[in-house]
Amino acid sequence: MTSQATNVKVGIAALSFFVPGSYLGLETLAERHGIHPDKFKVGLGQKKIALTGFDEDVVTLAAEAARPILDAEGVDGIDTLLFATETGIDQSKSAGIYVHRLLNLPPNCRTVELKQACYSATAGLQMACAYVTRQPEKKVLVVASDVSRYDLNSSAEATQGCGAVAMLVSADPKLLAIDPIAGCFTEDIMDFWRPNYRKTPLVDGKFSTLRYLNALKQCWNDYQDNGGRAYEEFVQFCYHLPFSRMGEKGHRHLAKLANGDPNLDRCKAGMVYNREVGNCYAASLYMGLASALENTEIDLTGRPIGLYSYGSGAVAEFFAGEVQPGYADHLLTARHKALLAERTAVSYDTYLALREVPDPQDGSSVEMPRLAKGQYRLAKIDEHKRHYVNAFN
Repeated sequence: MTSQATNVKVGIAALSFFVPGSYLGLETLAERHGIHPDKFKVGLGQKKIALTGFDEDVVTLAAEAARPILDAEGVDGIDTLLFATETGIDQSKSAGIYVHRLLNLPPNCRTVELKQACYSATAGLQMACAYVTRQPEKKVLVVASDVSRYDLNSSAEATQGCGAVAMLVSADPKLLAIDPIAGCFTEDIMDFWRPNYRKTPLVDGKFSTLRYLNALKQCWNDYQDNGGRAYEEFVQFCYHLPFSRMGEKGHRHLAKLANGDPNLDRCKAGMVYNREVGNCYAASLYMGLASALENTEIDLTGRPIGLYSYGSGAVAEFFAGEVQPGYADHLLTARHKALLAERTAVSYDTYLALREVPDPQDGSSVEMPRLAKGQYRLAKIDEHKRHYVNAFN
């Protein structure tokens, strides 16, 4: 029997993200809409929308994100896979089970899917940390993967995006030790939701912005009541980013609540990748974390990073992690920047075509054209079954 450990550091041992190889530049969308590009570049703080091909979805993105971690760390000790998404592909079966097979994870592994708008990856991370604290010889793979799509010509269209982030949670983490103290908040609101019969969500953007800020206040107050770190201790902050300007609003709001310095230099490093990708829902905060670790010029060793997670509907949490010695040696900075730099811009007409994903609801067979540039793809849908393959085998 394994003895329970105390005072063990637990957190993120490895962090990897993946985005597809195509994007729509927001200047193209602005031209189509007959508006100035600064409405998106300055007003939203966004540059590009990451786009999936027909043979890419949350499963393939997740597997691509996790692959570099498993190649470097192996699968020994992993007995749990937590898959966070609000872009579910099945009302019953966890998308994580497909990922489990594609990654050749051990059969003695629990696998579940978590959902609560953009918050669920944080729930997965906290559950993983609690589990590893109890059994420090075990590891948990937490994957957040989402595709955000809104109605054409809607106010939210320019904030679309997609991507996946994988985190290996272990004892004695190489990157970030997660503090046990957090502040949480839940309220029943309708700021963003997607009924089962809709492919795109319903959004009350102005209301959602107000509730995002209110939830930040509630979480921060709870975090302080629970004995959390002072605002001045944090060297960087990462926020859930439906768009980058929202993170800036959040940071100013938090600084005001804490009577602190609202210097945006303490959060802008965490927004670099989001501007290039768009909103990737549950993966957004953790792509921001990767961005902060890989784009902050100063040495972060021993310094805490504040993280604010928000999922409409709504659940939110503020927590912190301390950057570990030698963290820079374990980042995938070169790989991540190459992924972003080597993508291809598409025309507006191609963007429209990519929205028409085959959806054979009558059970007929549809072969997916090869568009994915990665290792994993959705090869076909046949008799209501999704068939994923390793394209390199």
